[in-house]
Amino acid sequence: MNKFGLKHFLTKILLITLTIAFLFSCNAVKRVPEKKYLLDNNQIFVDSTKSKDPKLYSQLYQKPNIKLLGIPIRLHIYNLAKTNQDSLYQDWLTRTPNREKKLIKLLSKKQVDRLGVGLHRINEWLKSTGEPPSIINESKVKRSVKRLQSYYWNNGWFNNKIDYKITKEDTKKASVDYFVKPHHPYFIDSLNTKIASKVADSIYRLHIDKSAIISGQQYKTLDLESERERLTSLYRNSGLFHFEKQFIKFDADTIGTDHKVNLNLLIKNRPVTIGDSTTRAPFKVHKISKVNVFTDYSYQNRNQKPKDSTSYKGYHIYGFDKIKYTRKAITNSVLITPGKIFRDKDRTLTHNQINNLRTFKYPNIRYKNDPKDPTGKNLIANILLTPRKKYSTNIDFDISTSNIQAFGIGFGGSLLIRNIFGGAEILEISARGSIGSSSDAVDGGEKFFNISEVGTDVKLTFPKIIFPLKTNKIIPKYMSPVTNLIFGMNVQQNIGLDKQNATGVFNYRWKPNNIVTNQLDIVNVQYVRNLNTSNYFNIYNASYSKLNNIANQVLEPSSAFFSQPNDGVSTSLSIPRGANGFIAQSLSPSPNPNFDLIASQIQEIRNINERKVRLTEDNLIFASSYTYTKNNRENLYDESYSRFRAKVELAGNVLRTISNLASLKENSNDRFEIFGVEFSQYAKTELDYIKHWDLGRKNIIAFRAFGGIAIPYGNANSIPFARSFFGGGPNDNRAWLVYDLGPGSSGGRDEFNEANMKIALNAEYRYNILGSLHGALFVDAGNIWNALDSVEEEDAVFSRLDDIQEIAVGTGFGLRYDFNFFVLRLDVGFKTFNPASDEDKRWFKGYNFSEAVYNFGINYPF
Repeated sequence: MNKFGLKHFLTKILLITLTIAFLFSCNAVKRVPEKKYLLDNNQIFVDSTKSKDPKLYSQLYQKPNIKLLGIPIRLHIYNLAKTNQDSLYQDWLTRTPNREKKLIKLLSKKQVDRLGVGLHRINEWLKSTGEPPSIINESKVKRSVKRLQSYYWNNGWFNNKIDYKITKEDTKKASVDYFVKPHHPYFIDSLNTKIASKVADSIYRLHIDKSAIISGQQYKTLDLESERERLTSLYRNSGLFHFEKQFIKFDADTIGTDHKVNLNLLIKNRPVTIGDSTTRAPFKVHKISKVNVFTDYSYQNRNQKPKDSTSYKGYHIYGFDKIKYTRKAITNSVLITPGKIFRDKDRTLTHNQINNLRTFKYPNIRYKNDPKDPTGKNLIANILLTPRKKYSTNIDFDISTSNIQAFGIGFGGSLLIRNIFGGAEILEISARGSIGSSSDAVDGGEKFFNISEVGTDVKLTFPKIIFPLKTNKIIPKYMSPVTNLIFGMNVQQNIGLDKQNATGVFNYRWKPNNIVTNQLDIVNVQYVRNLNTSNYFNIYNASYSKLNNIANQVLEPSSAFFSQPNDGVSTSLSIPRGANGFIAQSLSPSPNPNFDLIASQIQEIRNINERKVRLTEDNLIFASSYTYTKNNRENLYDESYSRFRAKVELAGNVLRTISNLASLKENSNDRFEIFGVEFSQYAKTELDYIKHWDLGRKNIIAFRAFGGIAIPYGNANSIPFARSFFGGGPNDNRAWLVYDLGPGSSGGRDEFNEANMKIALNAEYRYNILGSLHGALFVDAGNIWNALDSVEEEDAVFSRLDDIQEIAVGTGFGLRYDFNFFVLRLDVGFKTFNPASDEDKRWFKGYNFSEAVYNFGINYPF
């Protein structure tokens, strides 16, 4: 180690030592009053055995202060705050004669007062960010005992006994031990029913096999509650409009039953109040006799009579002004059907369906008794819809940076038009643009803003499946079917390989339930045109350097392939003429005999040319795909969920069939062309799984697994760049920069490394540090490879199962600050296992901060 390195090493050791010394020297009991004790630990012993069950510890009312690596950091921060900061400041200000006058003369009276306010705010921040000491409160300990008793009782241990012991130490710290003796649990023996209403009883008998209460199982109060929820849902979806959960009662008999429970299910008739008296009436199955839909309801017109009306398939549609929606568009969104029995889920589905239209505000659905029905069984459903504004706009602006773009400004806007054809369709027109600065641009950075992009998209959404045949039986309207038509144009002036991009999509989307989404892309067309292919070697310097090195080994300095300065001596291939000419001559069936190229050099030139052709050729992708997504996350605050996505995509088959039927001639590459472009043909599949475990107290474990492969065939021997995979970056393997990882063990030698096969695994432990500041420890593993395509480089190809050993591993830590509406993220990744290094240098050789990769991102990576 040199003198400079030794100095920095000693500095790091000193910093770590001082930090540890500070944390351990802090007095944790500084704010603990006399004769009080800081709760240091809770322990629960079940039948004399220490339990680690988090469900038991969650029953305790009092918990120790949160610790990180065994240190209560938030408690120490809280202890830094002063209990009487204002009086201390005033005392300091007046302690020395003339101190206040001198400060006022130097700063002003207003600034001196502000200094006191600032110190007060800092003090309050320390209190709010920190955590006050958890001082043992014996009344809370006793409440914890009762809560533990309730927990065991509710799980069948009716005769449980629980005691506690507080162990105090001289350091003003104490621990609490809870001693649990559950004794024998009770089991369900029988369930008897007493249901007064014959209708309710018959419905119960029809669905008794789905009961949550099963004879022989250990008693759990939660099972009784589940049964109440099940029966309430069952009755309210079987026509019993007036049924409520509080009508269901249970009582239990455990006397002399030898630890068995005999349950009684009691459902009385519903109470009905008439005047001052209350009677009980049996439940009835109610039927929907009429459905009224008001398309432009507002509070102001609530007492007015509709001026326009129409009907369709038994639905009555009204408007206080002229009705602006087609009858079918309205009725397709209503799942409450005239002539059918009342079902609570139909109301819920109607709410969801109307919300999915994005045309109306949250609907108001009201039921009332039909005055024309003397039996009182018929209901009228009134659906009150309040339209949203027909037009809405949005403007976006952002500032970004990347490994290519040093600084960029993005801007965009969109216009949304509702009900454009009267069928609740939505037309969205959006435009976006950006300008940026890059030192990699061909102009050498002469202009600050030297790269740009502009694009526009048009999206038309229909709230139904548009298909020549009826699809109602396959995809009924409760699945919220949607048809999308999307068209887009994009023009890039980037670091040199400027592009034009046109896309067109026709797809269907439907949701069988709240957690499953299906999307079928019937047609997904993308055309990519490269405008500046002659700039290729000006941009991809790594490829140019490798090619130029080979040229210098076999060519004379005076060769015509080199750029010729005034002295006639050069070692640089001219771009593009010299570089392209040298490749053409080297790979020619009859190469120049003066080149004297060896086999490895020819293979290297072939690899360079293959990559150049792929990245500069125009692409025509005509694909179809199906995507299945299952996501059981209930809301943004749900941190215990899983998400699975599977996608299958096929491209080029339709165009191949058309080419064969039309007897088109193949070009010199034995491939078909459409509009002068060799269309892509491949099969691609992706599998993506995410799982989160909520450990409580803002501790979360997150896991992701991804696998994908795209295999070219027929009219192509490679995958277009737009459909390939890449590795590295803030949302992938964070120990490598984006596009820097792989393929295989090749070492990421190109500027944009991509391939047609990918495996990625990520695991992350997230924990709270202080308030809105969170931390994370992570392990990322994965790589990309070429498989069954035109790439022949052995290090980049996945050709046998042993190549799985080339999975790269990155580990690291991160900080996140939660602003509620988004999370700002910093991750530091270290190359733990680098498959591109020599075999004896692959593990832990990039484990220092100088070689770490620093990733900034918005929101969590998965």
